[in-house]
Amino acid sequence: MKLFSCAVCRQLLFFENVKCGSCGHSLAYLPEHEVVSALAPEGDGWRALAPEAAGARYQLCANSAEHGVCNWALPAGSDARLCRSCRLNDTIPNLSAPDAWAAWQRLEIAKRRLLYTLFALGLPVEAKGASERGLAFSFKADRAGEKVFTGHDDGLITINVAEADDPFREKMRHRLGEAYRTLLGHFRHEIGHYYWERLVRGTAWHEPFRREFGDESSDYAQALEAHYARGAPPSWQDEYVSAYASMHPWEDFAETFAHYLHIVDTLETARSYGLALQPQPRGGAPLARVTTRRLAFEDFDELVAAWLPLTMALNSLNRGMGLPDLYPFVLSPRSLAKLRFVHALIEAEGRPAPAR
Repeated sequence: MKLFSCAVCRQLLFFENVKCGSCGHSLAYLPEHEVVSALAPEGDGWRALAPEAAGARYQLCANSAEHGVCNWALPAGSDARLCRSCRLNDTIPNLSAPDAWAAWQRLEIAKRRLLYTLFALGLPVEAKGASERGLAFSFKADRAGEKVFTGHDDGLITINVAEADDPFREKMRHRLGEAYRTLLGHFRHEIGHYYWERLVRGTAWHEPFRREFGDESSDYAQALEAHYARGAPPSWQDEYVSAYASMHPWEDFAETFAHYLHIVDTLETARSYGLALQPQPRGGAPLARVTTRRLAFEDFDELVAAWLPLTMALNSLNRGMGLPDLYPFVLSPRSLAKLRFVHALIEAEGRPAPAR
């Protein structure tokens, strides 16, 4: 994630901000310029104050004006009422239910962080109604006699609304023995399934995928049953990025794809802050200096060389605060080989361009 600042007062901003805490200007994300911009009211719309926008006029997404769950804007005069992110929604939570609005807001924040990375990587993102290979999101809650399962099916990603509840999600994390379970992690995992269908199945990447991850034609239902009956193999860390990845080649790919998105997004944030690391362990010589400012994102070896020291630093900071490791993973040579496959797939497909 890039670092943003207010065009009026230079206050640093988060991607999700809707108002500058320093000067009070309204804010909106302009996807075609990849910037969070301060806004000035003008007529029945807004004028963007970010230099990148060159004074262009905008209108807020209807889900901002009517529900307060969106901070993306559209060019003034657009025929669409919803922004590019909200147009991907197939089903939103039942807002008459208790806490549904807050859950929807958290879901939208996670979804937008996912989309930011997908756009930056140049991956195809079209709404399901606009393309037969398009993408849609469905946010549903359990009902009497109807259990909602988070998953992907033919371009439709369903997220159980309960996952937006921190206590529920933490309870599930412990019950399933997971080291990591976040709302953003769910989105990144399920989009991995979507891109397997879109970029791997039946393409020139299919056989290389099988050589790296295994034969996905093996019975998925049996693999699922076996995983929850016996768990992951004792040596799963030698082959997989997570225990769940050991269940089936499809899950291995989705977990690896999600992990790649974790890496590139976190490293972009570190680079935006100009982060440099020069570890100086006691009892030994200083280790190599890592400067994320000059990181070449198209070079997988550079990504890994920057990522591993950064995760050590992040985990050490968390331990200093008495918190669990921020990055509870170990990347084996086999996991790195699979991540390299995902990197090559994205580099071959991606054609970075402004998101419109």
